[in-house]
Amino acid sequence: MAVTVSLVVLFGLVLFFLLRAGNLGYGSAFTAAMFGFFLASTGAAKPINHLTATFVDALSNL
Repeated sequence: MAVTVSLVVLFGLVLFFLLRAGNLGYGSAFTAAMFGFFLASTGAAKPINHLTATFVDALSNL
């Protein structure tokens, strides 16, 4: 678990700086995919899925 969380932080920071610099390409896509993959392996996956489902439900009720 500790390794997964540290990889999420690492890929999140790299992705943040790539997006901020406007350097969007294959490297950014790979970083975003790895960030999502490792984020799904953490305890944050369930709350994120719940938040997304709630958001989509709220939009469909508008």
